[in-house]
Amino acid sequence: MDRLQALKVFVAVAEAESFAKGARATGLSAPSATRAINMLETALGARLFTRSTRRVRLTEVGQTYLGEVREILAHLQAADDMASGAANTPVGQLRITCPQEFGRIYVAPLLTEFLDDHPQVRADVLMVDRIVNLVEEGFDIAVRIGHLPASELAAVRIGQVRRVICGSPDYFATRGRPEHPSELVSHRVVSSGSTPPLNEWRLGRDGTHVVRVNPQLTVSSLAAAIDIARRGWGLCRVLSYQVGPDLGSGRLQTVLEKHEPAPLPIHLVHVEGRRAAAKVRAFIDFAASRLRQIEGLR
Repeated sequence: MDRLQALKVFVAVAEAESFAKGARATGLSAPSATRAINMLETALGARLFTRSTRRVRLTEVGQTYLGEVREILAHLQAADDMASGAANTPVGQLRITCPQEFGRIYVAPLLTEFLDDHPQVRADVLMVDRIVNLVEEGFDIAVRIGHLPASELAAVRIGQVRRVICGSPDYFATRGRPEHPSELVSHRVVSSGSTPPLNEWRLGRDGTHVVRVNPQLTVSSLAAAIDIARRGWGLCRVLSYQVGPDLGSGRLQTVLEKHEPAPLPIHLVHVEGRRAAAKVRAFIDFAASRLRQIEGLR
């Protein structure tokens, strides 16, 4: 087995945390995958994995090596694409990461339409509420909500969202509408998320006004918190896009708009800039055009 194939096997095994699954992903048998890893470890003079009966894990050396190998394989793929014409024609696998609710509401519908127009493209979407390292984890595009740190990544701004406090008309009819942040302490609040402090809401344009609330109910699911608010049980705090249809229909209403923090920008972020493959450029152009037309993201 040549070195390039061995590197592909290494990445597949690392991502699957299994020799058998990694072998299947590369079209090889498990013994062949094992021999490829053994060859690499012998050539490097270092162990890349720790093995157990249930799974394999990267060593510290293996974790560092994985990032470098992914970058090498990405450059080789780009060179192949350029030579074969894929640099100008959207083909191949497109890997996208985005926040869960944004992905469900916006990315999934856009992506299915994009794939209908580009049948030679395959897509893999990771919807997760954390910052994914595009290079180390092998993704092409990320949707980022919030201000971007300085980096070498290319970014296309496609809109903005507000952080809003909302409740149902039935709730406000029963308990009244808070007119000042200090009144929140007397309102029933359902909090969502897993990162403390969940009882501190930062308000004001610069986000420096900290209001302490006393959630009577905390749930790990944002969708559950929104549904509870819809049913009139209490107030919840979310990003405006997460309740866009509810605000449009009147099922939910916002309060304390004058005390909202400054809107958060939304960007499509990718690695290669102008040298990006056609599949990346085509999806960014398509998605940016569509997302910029959505009222709730302006």
